[in-house]
Amino acid sequence: MRITPRLVDQLYTEAMVLADEARSYFDEAGRDDRQLLEPFARVGFACESLKVTTRIMHIVAWLLTQRAIETGELTVIEGQRPERRLGKANESDEKVVALLPQAAQNLIRQSIDLYQRVRRLDEGQVVSEPVASPARALMGRLERDFYSRR
Repeated sequence: MRITPRLVDQLYTEAMVLADEARSYFDEAGRDDRQLLEPFARVGFACESLKVTTRIMHIVAWLLTQRAIETGELTVIEGQRPERRLGKANESDEKVVALLPQAAQNLIRQSIDLYQRVRRLDEGQVVSEPVASPARALMGRLERDFYSRR
């Protein structure tokens, strides 16, 4: 499955907008919400904000890899090396998420949705090494034999 540059650009824009919204909420606007939470929920708020950020950063890194493949900076095989695949993101605990303010829940769910969409794309990108063609192998042997006898 080939991912088009247009799709990569759309997902990148979506990820950057979500990153800005998450930063704005978790670093600024959400402070008041956080202070109103019980201590356990406050810890959950902090953990979930880190999970959102981690998901987004994995997404952005993967999308930048796709851009590098498209521009020829990386080959498809190089882009599929394990360190260039979509990074693992820890799942959110629904019980903890339910304790958080609605704005935080929305950002968490948006980041999960975007991560899952990109993960499906990443999984669809797996291309095995090219299988050697028996016909090409035979042609190669014939050429070698032909030219070695001259």
